Amino acid sequence: MGHLMILLVPHCIVRVLCTMKSPMSSPLDCPDEQGGLSRCPSISQEKLLDRVIQHAELIYRVSEESCSLFEDMFVPFPLRLQRNQASYTCITKALPIPSSKTEIQQISDKWLLHSVLMLVQSWIEPLVYLQSTLDQYDNAPEVLLNKTKWVSEKLISLEQGVVVLIRKMLSEEMMTATYSEQALFQYDVQPEMLESVMKDYTLLSCFKKDTHKIETFLKLLKCRQTDKYNCA
Repeated sequence: MGHLMILLVPHCIVRVLCTMKSPMSSPLDCPDEQGGLSRCPSISQEKLLDRVIQHAELIYRVSEESCSLFEDMFVPFPLRLQRNQASYTCITKALPIPSSKTEIQQISDKWLLHSVLMLVQSWIEPLVYLQSTLDQYDNAPEVLLNKTKWVSEKLISLEQGVVVLIRKMLSEEMMTATYSEQALFQYDVQPEMLESVMKDYTLLSCFKKDTHKIETFLKLLKCRQTDKYNCA
């Protein structure tokens, strides 16, 4: 049955899964003796930034595919329109992240990096929660579960890479507390099924939006390193 489900998945999703298994799916491989990313003496700052950007691009692409797949399978079209009018709020709305084009262009490289780190860390625990809720869906395809698990694992790798990049670029130690520890979202509520589906849909939609922000911030940072005065 699982093989049949995968055969019915659109070609674009299968292509993304193949990409996830390729060497490019691990652009931050630079482990130390403990298997972490706290020291990368052999990699330059420029190369590390390129790998972080590659990592962010893959995470955004897979998050986009996951959201579309969930939407097609579980969210009726009228409810997709209603979601924007309902009281669903992204869990990262309370974070001090620049939102307008003017704000993004005016913040320093330091705050660009801190914004990326805040967004990455704030999503680590919600994605673990999302995995547990998707497991309760009777007809959730294996491809969706695998993609969610993959993104969750790669997000932790991205966090490690961003911390190393901050140390290389700013020569400073990062704060020990993570933003994912903040009470940004409550997981212990047991709503009705439709409400649960809409909350999961909102979670996936918000995650897709924030991963696009992460990618944008990192590419702006890259642009500033090469062409500081032409990064509109």
